[in-house]
Amino acid sequence: MLSKSAARAFFLLGTIGFSAVFLLLTIDTIRRVPAQTNQQNLTEQVVHGKQLWERNNCMGCHTLLGEGAYYAPELTKVYERRGPEFIKAMLRDPQAMYPGQRRMVKYNFTDAEIAALVAFLQWIGDMDLNGFPAKPTLLPMAVPAPTTGEVVASPERPKIFNQMCIACHSLEGQGGTVGPALDGVGNRRSYDNLVAWITDPPQQKPGTLMPKLPLTQADVVELASFLSKMKQR
Repeated sequence: MLSKSAARAFFLLGTIGFSAVFLLLTIDTIRRVPAQTNQQNLTEQVVHGKQLWERNNCMGCHTLLGEGAYYAPELTKVYERRGPEFIKAMLRDPQAMYPGQRRMVKYNFTDAEIAALVAFLQWIGDMDLNGFPAKPTLLPMAVPAPTTGEVVASPERPKIFNQMCIACHSLEGQGGTVGPALDGVGNRRSYDNLVAWITDPPQQKPGTLMPKLPLTQADVVELASFLSKMKQR
């Protein structure tokens, strides 16, 4: 059992030692910040995007770098997860992207302001955050063949599918529930029909909730080719 003087010395030395360790770790963290945040990419456009983020109280609904509210989606890796065109479309008119579903305010941002916010989210997404947040599993999965039970690999999903389509539709148990599941869509729709539908959904079915997405012709062809292979036996 320690005497009073020994206990006092143990307490003081322990406090000083752990305080020194904490101080050294803090200094090391601060030293790493410029490299891990890609400080050299902090342009005026990125700064403008950050100012817009704060001015419009985006953290009142969204979470960024682990801080903010949890009412709306977490956005630390949204640039990688959804891509710039999806983000631009959401910022331009949230209700057009999710008719009757989204409660996000339409802020009437100018094109320059939208570009600044996209640049800001890209800069955030490029930070080295030591694996935070964890990446979602949106890769081809091995699934049993319907008739033989043999395990087969699904066709590789286009990046644009994971960025745009998976937000509303599900495939092989992954994705949203706003739109119908796309398992077996190749049995129900031809390639040409898929091209027409993806290009302009409201033209194919007036009143549909699916919006006309900001896709290039190459995106449309890639998606239609992929979805036409989604067949069930």
